[in-house]
Amino acid sequence: MERAVRTSCRVICTKNTENQALEHNESVLLQVQNLSKAFRKSRTLLQTLKGRAEHVKAIDGVTFEVLKGEVLGLVGESGSGKTTLGRVILRLEEPDSGSIRFEESDYTSVKDRSTMKEFRRKMQMIFQDPFDSINPRMNVRDVIEEPLRIHNVGSGEEERTQLIRRSLEDVRVNPPEDYLDRYPHELSGGQRQRIAIARTLVLKPSFIVADEPVSMLDVSVRMELLNLMLDLKDRYGLTYLFITHDLAVAKYVCDRIAVMQSGKIVELGPAVQIIHNPQHPYTKALRAAVPVMKPHPH
Repeated sequence: MERAVRTSCRVICTKNTENQALEHNESVLLQVQNLSKAFRKSRTLLQTLKGRAEHVKAIDGVTFEVLKGEVLGLVGESGSGKTTLGRVILRLEEPDSGSIRFEESDYTSVKDRSTMKEFRRKMQMIFQDPFDSINPRMNVRDVIEEPLRIHNVGSGEEERTQLIRRSLEDVRVNPPEDYLDRYPHELSGGQRQRIAIARTLVLKPSFIVADEPVSMLDVSVRMELLNLMLDLKDRYGLTYLFITHDLAVAKYVCDRIAVMQSGKIVELGPAVQIIHNPQHPYTKALRAAVPVMKPHPH
């Protein structure tokens, strides 16, 4: 697999479907151009004394577009830069260079806090681990109400409570009244992730970065959550950047897939074609690494 990784770093696009999509500029929601982000390596005492500073490029000149209403999958092995890219797009990490345009507005250069809040309300994130992303000292009501308070949504306690209940109903946590006063330790892993999704939805965003949203859950619960996310997408016209290392999940959920390797996108195209007819050696290696069920003959 290592040999396949180093063969090429240019982006391979499947036939002309990618070009057809890019012709419809009016349907582009998010535009990323030459985005880069590097982190400083930890140094030994000798390196520190010599003043050497080495950096690792987590994102290296990434360019792609996300169309309104689609699910763009971002796949790759651990350490390929998927999560960092999602965080940089939302500016939870600041990019070193490049540009991010959202709804045709330049999001990269925004410094004003009020303008940043306007963007953040429309661009939300579902984190991978519901155990870490929810404050254990807050009950369900407080967890979902927090973004409403930050963004001054709702004229009072009663209106916010209605928004919270509606959000819980959207993620099929019923009846909402039975869960409002519960704390995270009183919920299952699947329920915690539903609460995390409800917290994201309560602001009615148009774009969501879903960072491995089902990888921490039991296999029996994953399909329920994936179907829920697709249902919410159709109901509210959401757009997802869906980060995953699981090609089966990507095939089921995504319209298009971008394959990421060592901070670069090396292949981009329709999900079915990327899975069944990969062009880049790294994508082929990822596909080959997926275990295949071979029942023993009787």
